[in-house]
Amino acid sequence: MPELPEVETARRGIERAMKDKTVSNLNITRRDLRIPVPANMADVLQGRKCNKLLRRGKYIIIEFSGNKAVILHLGMSGRIRIYDPKQTFEQQKHDHIILTLHDSTTIVFHDPRRFGFFYLAQEKDWRKEKSFLNMGPEPLEEWGGADLHHALCNKKTPIKQSLLDQAVVAGLGNIYVSEALHCAAIHPERISNTMTKKEAEKIVSCSKKVLKKAIRAGGSTLRDYQQTDGSLGYFQYQFSVYDREGVTC
Repeated sequence: MPELPEVETARRGIERAMKDKTVSNLNITRRDLRIPVPANMADVLQGRKCNKLLRRGKYIIIEFSGNKAVILHLGMSGRIRIYDPKQTFEQQKHDHIILTLHDSTTIVFHDPRRFGFFYLAQEKDWRKEKSFLNMGPEPLEEWGGADLHHALCNKKTPIKQSLLDQAVVAGLGNIYVSEALHCAAIHPERISNTMTKKEAEKIVSCSKKVLKKAIRAGGSTLRDYQQTDGSLGYFQYQFSVYDREGVTC
């Protein structure tokens, strides 16, 4: 599943193509995604201007004029393809959402396994949606060692498991938790509430370092993930521990 760096890379690609442009058409070829696509989505979005694109955890939020927002999650195999006005778009199998902008840019949501979703927020403030209510802090923003140490103080689970909990910190997954713990020299099976404040600070520092490095590399290409222009991320060539079982340290 795409993690924070892959989702942030996708967000930036969509933002470059979509921000300040108007939706001229929305073609929904399949509605039965993990969350069914609303029947009125095309009618609601047509003619609306894209004002802003944000990321929260592993979600992309597209804010439109008129207090409307779409929440996008890539799931296990979802990805975004973008065609500029000079490129020819040829529909592929598993292209479920095809969004055309007023300048003929085409943005496609492709998801073979259909674990992702593309749905309208029910609230004017998308932060009130169920997906975000109990989500932890963004690791690249105001997240510090004291925050993590407080979150871990009553947890008797392994530290890796705690860091995968989106209520502890948003956006981290198996890849970047493994890399951050290696950087911090902390065993992934260490019990969470045994962490000292200094160790918590080290985990936070290493998490930020690893995530920023991965974003610069365009994310990690594992199985289905590609960037929005079809190119591959290459952070997987910089893994220290993830997917390296049996290899000499």
